[in-house]
Amino acid sequence: MTAKFLLTRLGQMVLTLLGVTFLTFSLTFLAPGDPVDAILETGDTIVSQETIDRTRHELGLDLPFHEQYIRWLNGVLHGDMGKSYSAKIPVADKLAQALPGTLALAGTALVMMLIISVPCGILAAVYRNRWPDYLIRGITFLGVSMPSFWVGLLLLFVFGLKLGLFPIAGGEVTPDRMVLPALTIAILLSSKYTRQVRTAILEELGQDYVVGARARGLSMQRILWRHVLPNACLPLITLFGLAVGWLLGGVAVIEIVFSWPGMGRLAVRAIEMRDYPLLEGFVLWIAVLYMLVNFIVDISYAYLDPRLKKGAKV
Repeated sequence: MTAKFLLTRLGQMVLTLLGVTFLTFSLTFLAPGDPVDAILETGDTIVSQETIDRTRHELGLDLPFHEQYIRWLNGVLHGDMGKSYSAKIPVADKLAQALPGTLALAGTALVMMLIISVPCGILAAVYRNRWPDYLIRGITFLGVSMPSFWVGLLLLFVFGLKLGLFPIAGGEVTPDRMVLPALTIAILLSSKYTRQVRTAILEELGQDYVVGARARGLSMQRILWRHVLPNACLPLITLFGLAVGWLLGGVAVIEIVFSWPGMGRLAVRAIEMRDYPLLEGFVLWIAVLYMLVNFIVDISYAYLDPRLKKGAKV
């Protein structure tokens, strides 16, 4: 790991972020409809043209595209992403309100996913082409084939409506309301992650060092835990990082099914209300999040893989 590598990656992140801001702002600028209509929507009350023009001027929506973009980007650089059209509060505050729910749901789902996928992936690899492997692969095949909303509705119907073990309505971030949405996400992610763990373990079990260790009399259990698993974790770091980014960005379908107050549900609401500042702030959050996750993954690779350490010193 060198300073040049870090500076290069940071420079790439800045350029990518600028590109994302420009593309996002361009798409919202070209989107059909007038956000002023959504801002001034008052049912059957007729709004005068003077009020519409004054609101458009106050929001800077009558400025040319480049002036609007520079004005918005300058505000972002100073920590001001604008004010939400629908909520009438700063975008940063609105995102901060939805963030705790997303963090709680993502953290719980990731823990569940690891508890399910890692042991199942190891078991399927160790018992390759035997009944545990066939059973696990069959279950994971069903898992990746089922739509997320269907799994969520099924869990709600069985454990919420029929058995009454968990609440099926409400908008609070509470442990009992978190179980079903987190379990839904964990089932979907585990179905993919278990197969990846199995593949990574099998690749390592076929390496020459495993054959040599067995020839020296080492037990398979020791080889698996001391050598195979650490090496197999390297390719899984990227997948885990992508899962983290995906979850922290909000899982819109799951959040809507379970009425969970998170980032994904907030983004859908922003689209429905044509709340462009809130939508731009959400996309900016997603972009920064994914770049940070990828940056952390790159650093983790450099520290965990001896080959990359050696290459960084050369």
